[in-house]
Amino acid sequence: MLEIRALVERVGPTLLRAVIVPDPTVCVGDVVIAEPDQPPTAAGGDLVLGVAVTGREKAVELTRVCGTQGAAAVLLKPPIAADDAVATAAERAGVALVEVRPGTAWAQLVWLIRAALAGTGIEEDTRSSGVGDLFRLADAVADVVDAPVTIEDAHSQVLAYSARQDLTDSARVSTIMGRKQPDDVLAKFRARGTFRQISKGSSAIFVPAQQDGTLPRLVVPIRMGGELLGSMWAVVPGEVSEERSTAFADTAPLVALQLLRWRAVADAERRRSAEQVRVLLEGGEGWRAAANELAVPSETHRVVAIEMPSSAGPAEGHRLAMWEWITRGIGRRPLVTEIGTMLYALVPDRARTGGWPDLRQALISHDVSPRPLIAVGTAVAVAELPQSRSQAEELISLLRTGQLQDRVAVYEDNWHLLVLSRMAGAATDAGIGTLGPVPMLREHDRMQGTEYLATLHAWLRHPGDPRQASRELRVHPNTFRYRMKRLAQHVDIDLEDPDVRSALLVQLLADRWAQHG
Repeated sequence: MLEIRALVERVGPTLLRAVIVPDPTVCVGDVVIAEPDQPPTAAGGDLVLGVAVTGREKAVELTRVCGTQGAAAVLLKPPIAADDAVATAAERAGVALVEVRPGTAWAQLVWLIRAALAGTGIEEDTRSSGVGDLFRLADAVADVVDAPVTIEDAHSQVLAYSARQDLTDSARVSTIMGRKQPDDVLAKFRARGTFRQISKGSSAIFVPAQQDGTLPRLVVPIRMGGELLGSMWAVVPGEVSEERSTAFADTAPLVALQLLRWRAVADAERRRSAEQVRVLLEGGEGWRAAANELAVPSETHRVVAIEMPSSAGPAEGHRLAMWEWITRGIGRRPLVTEIGTMLYALVPDRARTGGWPDLRQALISHDVSPRPLIAVGTAVAVAELPQSRSQAEELISLLRTGQLQDRVAVYEDNWHLLVLSRMAGAATDAGIGTLGPVPMLREHDRMQGTEYLATLHAWLRHPGDPRQASRELRVHPNTFRYRMKRLAQHVDIDLEDPDVRSALLVQLLADRWAQHG
């Protein structure tokens, strides 16, 4: 977690200046952009960017509302950031006021703040991970093609973009602000066959203007050794000369080298992150240091456990694909690790962007075959993550044996099955299966091929409702009634006694649990 002053220092005094900080111990969680003429939807610890706020009254109202929502800070540009009335309002609301230096691009500021919150320092980015180099490279490529440029990976995630903004449209703005091309923008380019051309070619692709106001694009695939690493997108006013188009395409090999370097460092950072997540899941003395290194927000989190079926083929490749899917699903760097054959993800239990509802929707909509087993523990404090992990693993065991069929199994939604499975497990250990008429029925089923145990279990689950019981067994109601009549002839059971019914149900559950276990 980063405190406000630490975040300002990490992003750098050339971009930010702390004006008012009522509580320097408040930590920052995420970045929220205040939409024009709409109240912000901030949560505890959020930084709220007043992108369209220029007047005193709107700035005062923004700080007041942010205070009621528990936001950590409001970021404004001068001169409004230095206004005494705004500073007073921020102090009364208990919200930090941070000035964004003139000339700072809001989109790049969002990028830098999120990089800092993700635990990657800006100076470290520039020196080691190659992100800073990618931004400089984007500027150089923009000079070559004489147009604003974005560099994107193979999943349309924005890695860097040029500083020049002289030619832009809403699609470019939303792409930079969201760090990826929005779904509706992607759909339009797919409909025009742009991505099909990217996947096959290596030369520059011209995409004409669209009726919705999207400006023309010049797109170049980025390849190395036949692998598609990403693409570069330039916003152009119209047709581009062949010489300039060729020059744009000629920059692709240089960008490919930088992307490979960036990916290698990103993989190393991901491995380091995975090690720290593993520490959090296993608990012990090092959890606090791991949480600080990962900048884990001080809010409740859930542990998601994912297991690929053995029929899915090589587990490593499938878990990696799921890892990348989770990254795209929640819109920010996930906290993920592998332990044994299981993939684990930590997700904040919050309703806003990047929280558990977003990931749940992404997991439910991730339609693959064979389907992975996905289980989720309850929301706990960071120090109690091993508990949420154990809960998720308990659900995975039920999914693995087929006793639970949910696409995404959530711990608190399946408490009744957990009660039954634990009770049956304890009963099995106590040897209750040798008592009463159940052993006789079990032996009869084994020797004669009957299904008396299954029939009795269905009757106990649906007493007085032979139609529902027969439907569960997939037999005719008359067949079910005949089986129950024959069963009563083989053993003496007083099914009118509620204690007898309870004892039989426990025995049958234990019997089934032993078979699945």
